[in-house]
Amino acid sequence: MRLKKVMLVFRKDWLEISRNWQVILPIVILPFIFSVLLPILVSMVPGSTGTSPENLEEITRNLPSQVKNKLVGMTNQQIMFYITTLYLFAPFFIIIPIMAPSAIASDSFAGEKERRTIEALLATPISDTEMFLGKTLVSFIPTMTVTIASFITYSAIVNLYSTTMFKWKPLLPNLTWLTMIFLLSPTVALASIGLTVMVSAKVKGVREAQQISAVLLIPIIILVIIQASGAVFIGPSMITALTGIFAAIDFLVIYLGVKMFRREEILSKLA
Repeated sequence: MRLKKVMLVFRKDWLEISRNWQVILPIVILPFIFSVLLPILVSMVPGSTGTSPENLEEITRNLPSQVKNKLVGMTNQQIMFYITTLYLFAPFFIIIPIMAPSAIASDSFAGEKERRTIEALLATPISDTEMFLGKTLVSFIPTMTVTIASFITYSAIVNLYSTTMFKWKPLLPNLTWLTMIFLLSPTVALASIGLTVMVSAKVKGVREAQQISAVLLIPIIILVIIQASGAVFIGPSMITALTGIFAAIDFLVIYLGVKMFRREEILSKLA
């Protein structure tokens, strides 16, 4: 495998994608909602509506003791802001590495077929492995760039409110968020992208390839619900364990993706 050839595929695809707002907008809109609108909303709601002691008890009941200890002496508004921004919203940032690259990854091969440019691509002197990895990389790099930028933006907005609410004490970044963004997110993104690119090479159109992203969202949505209910606490140890699981999935997905990618098969279907 030649890295130079992989980067050639990356640059060629990125030049096309960067001019297509239908592909770029989904990468921007979802992170904007999670990183800007959510923290602003939660900073406004507790102060305006108030939270009853009964609701707070229900929310904090299943939190770990080390988290409960940090809540001692806080007002209702402080507790709601602290729990929501640091814990309840955390799983939403695992949705970004799945949803953000779906448009690019789906377009990788299926889009080439729809635009009738796949024959020229497959005729280039690039190996199947280099082509598959190049298509994967063109989704992975923008996805992680957007994910990290969203985390920085989210942290800045949360800290803007928390420094006033908690006497100039910033809440982010902390160990949970750092491990989630820099360990778990890349492995989740790679699994999502690899599967979508694999499907994109097999199907005829972009819409069919995009369906895989909806399937991948199911376990993450379940995780969001479980975290919100307080049944499970997503901390550094759980994130590390999930990272190991997804790293194994990544290896399997890339291995199978390269093995299953056959340009002769694609060309025969186009004939």
